[in-house]
Amino acid sequence: MRSRIFLKLVLSALLLIIIATIVIDFVVRRSWENSLRNEIQHSLTQKAALFANQMEDVRNPSLLKIVADTAKAADARATVIDRSGTVLADSEADPDKMENHASRPEFVAALHGRSGSDIRRSHTLGIEFMYVAAPVQNGAVRLAYPLSAIQVTTAQVRSSVVQASVVALLISVLLAALAAHLISTRLQRITAFAEQVASGDLGARIHDSSSDEITQVARALDKTADRLQQNFAELENSRKHLETLLNSMQEAVIAVSAEQKIRWLNGSMIRLLPPGIHVGKALLHVIRDPELLHALRESMLKGLVVNTRIGTMVPAQIFQVTTAPLPDGGAVAVLHDLTEIERVEKTRRDFIANVSHELRTPLTSIQGYAETLLDGTSSDSSREFVEIIRKNAARMSRLTEDLLTLARVESGERKLDLRPIAADSLLEDALHNFRELARNQGVDLVLERSLSTSVLADADAIHQVFSNLIHNAIKYGGAGNRIMLGAEAHENTVQFYVRDLGQGIAAEHQPRIFERFYRVDKDRSRESGGTGLGLAIVKHIILNHGGSVRVESALHHGATFFFSLPAVVEVIPTGGKEAYPVT
Repeated sequence: MRSRIFLKLVLSALLLIIIATIVIDFVVRRSWENSLRNEIQHSLTQKAALFANQMEDVRNPSLLKIVADTAKAADARATVIDRSGTVLADSEADPDKMENHASRPEFVAALHGRSGSDIRRSHTLGIEFMYVAAPVQNGAVRLAYPLSAIQVTTAQVRSSVVQASVVALLISVLLAALAAHLISTRLQRITAFAEQVASGDLGARIHDSSSDEITQVARALDKTADRLQQNFAELENSRKHLETLLNSMQEAVIAVSAEQKIRWLNGSMIRLLPPGIHVGKALLHVIRDPELLHALRESMLKGLVVNTRIGTMVPAQIFQVTTAPLPDGGAVAVLHDLTEIERVEKTRRDFIANVSHELRTPLTSIQGYAETLLDGTSSDSSREFVEIIRKNAARMSRLTEDLLTLARVESGERKLDLRPIAADSLLEDALHNFRELARNQGVDLVLERSLSTSVLADADAIHQVFSNLIHNAIKYGGAGNRIMLGAEAHENTVQFYVRDLGQGIAAEHQPRIFERFYRVDKDRSRESGGTGLGLAIVKHIILNHGGSVRVESALHHGATFFFSLPAVVEVIPTGGKEAYPVT
């Protein structure tokens, strides 16, 4: 680093010195030469005027002596010509061998009565001269000064400039070496600081005490390191808090990288896996459950939150799994253990089913004996009591039947026979089976909207759904009103509905309307013989079909119950016709 800085400084100094030398040579030297020439011209002009005063007339008998003395005193070449341009005398050449000077610029001016000057190379001596002429009677006199002296002086000045430049270069080299050493030392400290920070040592600092630009950079880097150290400390604290929180969870958590390698596990997940170090291993080498692997891949590839159930990862344990994508392309899975919940739920269902099954026989007997007593009793008071017994026995019998039905639906004991069925066929079947029942109650059952799209459904189960919904609509819709049936396409499903024009359901009851034994009007429901299980049965039947159920209602504006079933598209492959759910 130091050699590179030194070389750059030396090259910069050399470039500056060369530029300065060139500027001095072309600007200062030229200015100095012009100044020197002007000074020589001024001096020659004055001397030429003295020369003219001494000569007075070119026909002076002391012509040669005056020319010689003037040339010696002025340290210049002296020349005298007459009006015709003929050289009469010259201090350095034979006048007879000299050409006519009438056309020389300085003599032309002098012969016209004023001083003249010119710079040119002499034809006689071959040297560049500065000529200055002054007029005298019958001719002119001239002094000439060789400019070679200026060239010699200029060469000496140029030599001095070059020597000074060399000295300046040597001094610059020494200064550059010193500056390179100082700068390099400070930059090496900054480099060492950067390497320490890169290696994870966020406590490194530069602590430069100067006041130049490098110090400003060092202070900025120190501030950056302070901020980084603070941020990393906060991140580490957050990471430890999050890790502690996740490890304290009962749910098992696993994070997977985009390369499908295990990135992190919490304590609950570690206890579910075989002993050993799993972080960094390929996911397939640790987890073999296909449903969990598929859910993680779906989250990583499609960025979806996936919910599923798995039962093969750990023997005799069932988990509800939720997978979600991570910003870097990986995914995280949370496993909630449903084993105990499933066991308790199964125990509850079995208990209800068993109790309902055990109650069905004695209730049937009570109902039968009550009907027998009614046929053989003539007393009005006795008949009233026996009728009460019969009605309650019948109600309890319906309750046990509904409980058994609900238990079978919830447990999956009642297997659905799913087949493609046209929506209009389901609606026509409901209309045909329940129109007479509705008419006997003073209610008009009508088909409002239909379509021929096929749905994947169990016809008997959907018949029970329509039965429960239509019976409810008859009970709560009121005589003299209408009940509308219909279906409409909705995305990848067909949405069926049963609408009545009764009193409707208040908003606070709607979220719980599908719970078992929940009644909006308890007294009226009991009077009508309702068990409070009809809508719960509807809900579980539709959920087992992969659909959904909901209600829309407002007080005094009736109620509409919607349930959706998956639509199917029929294709005819080589082997015959098959149906597939629309996706």
